[in-house]
Formats: sequence, C-alpha cells, structure tokens
Amino acid sequence: MPVVQKVDRVILQHPKGSSAEILLYGATVVSWKAPSPTSNEPVERLFVSGKAALDGSKPVRGGIPVVFPCFGAPTHPTHAKLPQHGFARNNEWTFNSIVMDNEAGVSVKLSLGPNPTIQQQYDHPFHLDFVVTLAEHQLSTDLHVKNTGLSTTPPMEFQALFHNYIRAPANDVRVSPLTGLSFYDKTEATEEARATPKMETREGVDVTKFTDSVYENAPGRYDVVWPSGAIEVRTINMKDVVVWNPQEEAGAKIGDMETGGWEKYICVEPGYVRGYVKLPAGETWVGQQVLTVKV
Repeated sequence: MPVVQKVDRVILQHPKGSSAEILLYGATVVSWKAPSPTSNEPVERLFVSGKAALDGSKPVRGGIPVVFPCFGAPTHPTHAKLPQHGFARNNEWTFNSIVMDNEAGVSVKLSLGPNPTIQQQYDHPFHLDFVVTLAEHQLSTDLHVKNTGLSTTPPMEFQALFHNYIRAPANDVRVSPLTGLSFYDKTEATEEARATPKMETREGVDVTKFTDSVYENAPGRYDVVWPSGAIEVRTINMKDVVVWNPQEEAGAKIGDMETGGWEKYICVEPGYVRGYVKLPAGETWVGQQVLTVKV
C-alpha cells in the first residue's frame, strides 16, 4: 500500500524503501526517510523535537511546517489578527486525493479552506492545496494558493514559506550558494539593525552561532552539505530563503525544543517573505520545493 490513511496522518511509501508522513494538522511533514544514492538503507532526513506536540494542540516543532499567509509576526493590515507564521500550520487539513501512484513516485493532496477559526482571524476568501510527492531520493512539496473571491474582490496579499528542519550536524553543516546576496539579520539587537541589509561574503554559510538570516532574491537552488551527507533544495516561485538555527543561546528558551536539539538540524526555508505575493481574484499561485538526497 503506497498510501496509508490514518486518523491523524497520511503515510507515503515508495517501493525502493523511502517513506514520508504528513500530519493532517498543519499539513506538516513530520518524517521523510530516504536512502542515499550509495546505500539502500532509508535514513530520517528531517528533525522533529522530542518535545514537539503531535496531537494538534500547537504547531509542530520540526519537520516541514507550512507558513501562510504571514511569515513571523503579522505586519500586513489584513493579517492583524493572525498568530505568528499564520494559520496554515495550526489548522486541520483534509485529505483530498491520491495525485500519483506509479514506479516514479507517490503523491497526495491535502486541502484547507476557510473554517470558523480561520474566519475569526482572516476574512479573505481562499483555498489551499498542499501536494506532497515522494520519490526514491526526493521529496517535493507544492503549495497551491487560490484567491476564490469574486471579480470585485481585492487581490490577496500573502507570504508563504516551507520551514524545513533538515537533519544535519549543526556545527558542521554549510549552505551555498548565498555569496553576494543581500540579507537581513534578525538576531540583531535593534529594530534598525534588523531592518538594515547586509551582504553575504561567505562561500558556505554556517550556523555555529545563533543564526536567523533572511536572504532576498536568492538563486532558488541551495546545497546543504556536511561531512557525511548532502541535500539539495530546489525551488519555484520562492524568491527568498531563510537560514535559521537558534543554537543554545536561543534554543534553550524554546519550550518544545529538546535539550541539545539545536545541534541536530539546520533550517533552510525557501519562501516568498520579503514583500507580498499579490494574487488577483480567481487566480492561483504555486510555490514548490524539491529536496534531493545527494550524498
């Protein structure tokens, strides 16, 4: 059975051994196991904190949370009532369909529309589809955002991001190519400093200290490399990328982060988070990422 539906999640299984698990709560991918090209043994590729809530009581600390329609604290007038990172990651999605099931891979679609909880926070008409596709060495996630308003409805303005927690030794991992890009350092102490762009000079960006950097107009392809492994992240319509790791300085203050958890992952998060997508009524925007095990 390549697709197993359970009460709280959907499990994808590939004939070559890879697998993925997606919670209906938040449409959060909480496991992706895939072999390397030189091995037949599936290995967990995502980090989920041992203290993470998986019961739908709060967003999951780890995996691939879906951030929509705001990144971080809301700043857009239509987002004023929203929690941090929006509502997609803390609402129950519905299983829509099996999109693909063949030797190349298996793919499922989850959907989310306005519900009473969301309507109290956000009144713009919308429909979301989240498509997860599993191949032997790859996982892809596609977010389809439709402005379901009438022709007189104003454009929908939103941000979107895939908050990937990639399992890797934080002190040894490097991300490239980010050299020469403008970025905003959210670890700075003052609002003025956080809003002042810096220029990336490193060939390989590390997270050996508390890191929270938003790179704008990024290349859309990133190599996440450490001594024993490598994952490539490719994106479409995600013009920005965030590199985050709290290290102990900030990680010890996160209630649902396991002790030392910050040593086990790097967040490389493609998104559209500098400015807003402006989506006219009746139209659909699609943001995609493909994660590939390279080593």
